[in-house]
Amino acid sequence: MYRSHVLVCGGTGCTSSGSHQIMETLKAEIEKADLQDEVSVVQTGCHGLCALGPIMIIYPDASFYSMVKAEDIPEIVSEHLLKGRVVTRLLYQETVTKAGVKALVDTDFYKKQHRIALRNCGVINPEVIEEYIGTGGYEALGKVLTEMTPDDVIKCLIDSGLRGRGGGGFPTGLKWKLAKQNDADQKYVCCNADEGDPGAFMDRSVLEGDPHAVLEAMAIAGYAIGANQGYIYVRAEYPIAVERLKIAISQAREMELLGKDIFGTGFDFDIDLRLGAGAFVCGEETALMHSIEGNRGEPKPRPPFPAQKGLFGKPTILNNVETYANIPQIILNGPEWFASMGTEKSKGTKVFALGGKIHNTGLVEIPMGTTLREVIEEIGGGIPNGKKFKAAQTGGPSGGCIPYEHFDIPIDYDNLLSIGSMMGSGGLIVMDEDDCMVDIAKFFLEFTVEESCGKCTPCRVGTKRLLEMLTKITKGQATMEDLEKLEELCYYIKENSACALGQTAPNPVLSTLRYFRSEYEAHIKDKKCPAGVCKALLSYHIDTDKCRGCTLCARNCPNNAISGTVRNPHIIDQEKCIKCGACMEKCKFGAIYKQ
Repeated sequence: MYRSHVLVCGGTGCTSSGSHQIMETLKAEIEKADLQDEVSVVQTGCHGLCALGPIMIIYPDASFYSMVKAEDIPEIVSEHLLKGRVVTRLLYQETVTKAGVKALVDTDFYKKQHRIALRNCGVINPEVIEEYIGTGGYEALGKVLTEMTPDDVIKCLIDSGLRGRGGGGFPTGLKWKLAKQNDADQKYVCCNADEGDPGAFMDRSVLEGDPHAVLEAMAIAGYAIGANQGYIYVRAEYPIAVERLKIAISQAREMELLGKDIFGTGFDFDIDLRLGAGAFVCGEETALMHSIEGNRGEPKPRPPFPAQKGLFGKPTILNNVETYANIPQIILNGPEWFASMGTEKSKGTKVFALGGKIHNTGLVEIPMGTTLREVIEEIGGGIPNGKKFKAAQTGGPSGGCIPYEHFDIPIDYDNLLSIGSMMGSGGLIVMDEDDCMVDIAKFFLEFTVEESCGKCTPCRVGTKRLLEMLTKITKGQATMEDLEKLEELCYYIKENSACALGQTAPNPVLSTLRYFRSEYEAHIKDKKCPAGVCKALLSYHIDTDKCRGCTLCARNCPNNAISGTVRNPHIIDQEKCIKCGACMEKCKFGAIYKQ
């Protein structure tokens, strides 16, 4: 028995901040202090507070250390692990109060969360199957195989109200029912772990922190629809997730939780990995299946739908990682438990990857119906530097921007669609007053143009024309007639593209036009970018009353565009200025401004 357990985050975020080095240093210091028989070091998945990595939690007192460096480890070992004295300076500051150390679950970041898909992330070692089993892992599979019929399983999911967490929100139980109804000599269960949205890392974190939950759910799906083979399609750019999936599959096979005659019931089911090469279009279900088959990742017309004719021409179901991660808990706790959370048409919780202009960058899981204001101001900690909230982008390149006027909207599938956005996989990028909404729309269009498979003309050509028009606007070269053409082309692309990539590609443009049309008009009519972002419409100037002639701006200008003598006001040559902003950044007197 260990008297203390030290949990170190081994997710991608903390790993990139040096958590591996911290693990090695920690083990060495513990051995040096002869504590190896008393203190256990556990590598976990993501705790959620990615902005504070590397993260370390010491139990049983649950001290939450953040931004830990390798040089801090000797102090933590000697003070906390040897002498029992918490190193206060390294604690997550919100846990430190006058009354003592506050529990992590009582902090603003965690207290409104309800973790189902993320329940084991940051809690167990994802590379040790016994730890997953110790939290009730594979009990749901055992219950399904010994106590429930396939129809019982499907009814349980339908009654729970679980909808797909990967985009459109199709009812999961109904999808499984359709696949079960189709007789075939072979059926397949697929998991979409491609996750290509900019700013999205929900599925990656689940795979890194709790891979067995997905394997268990896929086996349950196989039993429900009559399939004996599953495939997880995961990005090759997710090396930690891939490695932990390989370990998890190997361990599950060794314990006969995958493979032949699972639990002695005669049910066979196995899972293999297929690595994606980073094509965003392969998040579309038919393109993903084409890629698994070894073909070019291109979508195909529907119907027939995959439940009728999918992978290798056989009935197939495809759900994403987060959807599967909910299923074992629904089986164990019952559909009523899950349906008691959320809103009327959007049950349960949703995982979001918070990014952009926000204090608490990271991963959160909230009940459906939580307002955008609660997510950003309370859980996310608000906008840094005293800036004002301007918009939040949900759904990635397929979604839209939510303006301040909808700041109090309860987040669920239908509410987001009603205001021109969508849930998508769960990326939530926050923007403040310094962001240009025309530039944001252009950013997402650049991504879509790059990721279009090129199969259909409306998407292949139409998105390029959209991008050209947006570029023209940001350069101050467009007319109001161009704005009308821009909007008209958006609707044409939506109505005529072959798959969801093209059908949703205009959404960022349409939503910004809907709520921020005045910014488009300012670019066109006034030849100005209100947010001061679009370089072609910017100019830097020096306030002669404030300039002290320190020459710092001139010395830092990369193009020698600033001239003047010591102690005399300087001048910027607009012909030479490349609008890099270095002068404004270096000026200590606030004498340089842009307009």
